[in-house]
Amino acid sequence: MATRTTVCGLGLLFFTSSIAPLRGDDRDALTARPDSSAAVAEEVVLGRDVPVWIAELDGPTAQIRREAEQKLLAAGPDAADYVPVILDSLSLDARERLQRIEAQWRQMKTRVEIETTTVRMAEAQSLSEALEAISLASGVEFDLASSGVPIDATQPIHPPAAPMGFWQAVDLVLDQTNLDINFYAGDRQRLALVPRAEERLSRVDSAAYAGIYRLEPTMVTARRVLGAPSQNGLNLTMSISWQPNRTPIGLSIPISEVTGKLDNGVDLKPQTTGDQIDIATSGEIAESQFYLPMRLPARRIDFDGEENDKAVARGDASEIKNLSGKITALLPGNRRQFTLALDEVTPSQTQDAMTVTIERLRDSDPLHEIRVGVELMSAGRSLESHRQWIFENDVWVRLADGTRKDHLGYEVYRQTKTGVGIGYLFDLGGEIPEGAELIYESPTSVRRNEVPFLVNGIPLP
Repeated sequence: MATRTTVCGLGLLFFTSSIAPLRGDDRDALTARPDSSAAVAEEVVLGRDVPVWIAELDGPTAQIRREAEQKLLAAGPDAADYVPVILDSLSLDARERLQRIEAQWRQMKTRVEIETTTVRMAEAQSLSEALEAISLASGVEFDLASSGVPIDATQPIHPPAAPMGFWQAVDLVLDQTNLDINFYAGDRQRLALVPRAEERLSRVDSAAYAGIYRLEPTMVTARRVLGAPSQNGLNLTMSISWQPNRTPIGLSIPISEVTGKLDNGVDLKPQTTGDQIDIATSGEIAESQFYLPMRLPARRIDFDGEENDKAVARGDASEIKNLSGKITALLPGNRRQFTLALDEVTPSQTQDAMTVTIERLRDSDPLHEIRVGVELMSAGRSLESHRQWIFENDVWVRLADGTRKDHLGYEVYRQTKTGVGIGYLFDLGGEIPEGAELIYESPTSVRRNEVPFLVNGIPLP
């Protein structure tokens, strides 16, 4: 249900976000992890039944094979933990069936992970308890110390009874505790909280929410070029934020999807400046600025003909009544850690939709080059040459005593639609130490995401 609020002349429509209705296979993925004692019983069932169903992929009749495949799919992604390590007894046909099943398990898992976070904090009574509830649901941590100004984590809050989306929950808590966010002091897992400036409006009443995103109009600039009316324009500067651990890839807003309505009944239209607005994203800063180039609304002085007078309402517009559009992006799934032993021959590991392989170790005296191949199933356009997220992943060598050795640079030696090959340089001494491991951290899946947004009551200059 939508709720409209108006504060200081600025009203924005925002949505109480929750997980979207799930399809059958998504529900299976969720219900495979109950929190009650039934979880133990279900794990026992999976541990007993999954190997049987896999063996039945080689059953004597087509019906037995089909039923086994359907049972494995219905069991959801958690069934992958019970797939036998040794599958030599399976026929080629059964192995192909199992590969299809595992691919669908990965897709189920990705859909569940990328759905909007739902925060429940009805039991929270203080700032620290509310932030802990948000962190538990989202995996995002909060820094109360970096501002240098003491923040009282025990101050009370009034928790909402209903579940909320990530940004709605954050904004509600920050409004009650008179805090704000310094995005430049955070990172991909953490938001830095700071005391709020006196002139700062309520975060809840200033924002519109769409999926994992928070949008806020920050500036409206009108431009009238008297000698060249075709250069007139109305620029809306917007802030867009996302969950720090869900940095979007290829974030954009299609121009054709942007529409608006003024409070005098006239349509607000975008300028025809291109197909889409591309928005820069970074894994270290969970916020970006962009602007929407709109046509300058007509005023009464612009209408002198009878036909034009009929096309507009009387009076000049004072605000944008509503503005809507669509946000498109590729969203990464959860970040996971790959551990590959350097003393093995071409070690490889697969998690979700990603496979990481050490393809070669090279001596580049006095350094060592570790050539790493990364393949991503259903990569879409996420690995195009101008996408940098894959090169921002954390990569280091962990020695047997736990010492961390960061790489000194890298070179891309292969880039395709489904993967990359990257050579990382390390200073490991003369010989690669015994027991050393390469650690590679990355989102392990990517999924196309489109969400509509709607903003209300933006004052005009």
